[in-house]
Amino acid sequence: MSPPRKALIAVTSAHAPLYPGGKETGLFITEALHPFDVFKKAGFEVDLVSETGSYQPDWLSQQKDWLKEDEGKVWEDHSSEFRSKLDKLLKPAEVKREEYGILFASSGRASLIDYPDAKGLQAIAAEMYSRGDIISAVCHGGAIFPGIIDKSTGKSIIAGKEVTGFTTQGEIEEGVLDSIKSWNRPTIEAAAGSAGARYIAPPTLWAAFAHTDGRIVTGANPASAQNTAEAAVKAFEAL
Repeated sequence: MSPPRKALIAVTSAHAPLYPGGKETGLFITEALHPFDVFKKAGFEVDLVSETGSYQPDWLSQQKDWLKEDEGKVWEDHSSEFRSKLDKLLKPAEVKREEYGILFASSGRASLIDYPDAKGLQAIAAEMYSRGDIISAVCHGGAIFPGIIDKSTGKSIIAGKEVTGFTTQGEIEEGVLDSIKSWNRPTIEAAAGSAGARYIAPPTLWAAFAHTDGRIVTGANPASAQNTAEAAVKAFEAL
């Protein structure tokens, strides 16, 4: 029996000062919006969930350099399907795990804060993976992987796999590595290594880059959200 044609996008609940003037990181909007659009176009129903049922948008992700005019209109329109589902985020206990064939962990650096301890989201992903579904993450969304345990091995579902995600060099160049250390959190590269995975870097820091290893699909940065979701759909179709 083929998996359900329904996708669940995970959203960070965390937020913290990161930018000048104390402006905060949170959900990087396009890293949820682009996958949402890809899944809808591919004929999926799409739901959104966070560990606490709440979220805060990342300040940078609302700026014009990162949010195109048409995307901004969708974001600002509380009656749009995307924004209305964000405004009424599911909590893990409200998710019927058997209804979904793809879980996609969206991002924003705030993901580094809550995803490692997001037991509800991790339990959903672990059950879906054990059932044969696709588990995907983009940019800092890979922070969720070390805590998603493969029931057949007792190890992370990315142990022995190749994954990508935001580069440590990118954290250094953007001047945020000290903030990440102050959160007592590893970079995505370090988290992947600790979980027994092999980290694959994108060709350049901001290149759109996705990587598929079996039923694990990962993307490198905000520019990769769309093609990571497209790769997740492709992997789903191959099941």
